[in-house]
Amino acid sequence: MPLVNVMVNSRAYTIACDDGEEDHLRQLAATVDGKVRELLGSVGNVGTERLLLMAALLIADEHHGVRIEADHPVEAQTRGELEARVKAAESRAGAAMEQITAEGQLRIGLEARIQAAEDQAAAAMEQTAARLERIAASLAAA
Repeated sequence: MPLVNVMVNSRAYTIACDDGEEDHLRQLAATVDGKVRELLGSVGNVGTERLLLMAALLIADEHHGVRIEADHPVEAQTRGELEARVKAAESRAGAAMEQITAEGQLRIGLEARIQAAEDQAAAAMEQTAARLERIAASLAAA
């Protein structure tokens, strides 16, 4: 029975396994190490035993979810379809928000152009009124 050295949380462990299972055991240990590192990032160093227990519980929970999906493939398929529909709805909502934002910016741009045209028209009317007043004054003087 071969002995395999594995590292979990920067600590070496020697574990026995069946012949030909060495690489598989190393992969499993890498999975546990990954979970422990993930936990370290979220909960900090709470002790080796607790980290290993928490990692084992997370892996067991994932395994449980996979087993449920394997035992109830229709439910898993339905859940997958629902997740796909939710993602599609989120995508459509995002596109709609982008369109609304673009239309809002277009509206703001149009409003600014209308205001500029109104300002130009008002200035032109003031100039025309001033000319008419000058003409009226010159006619009155004549």
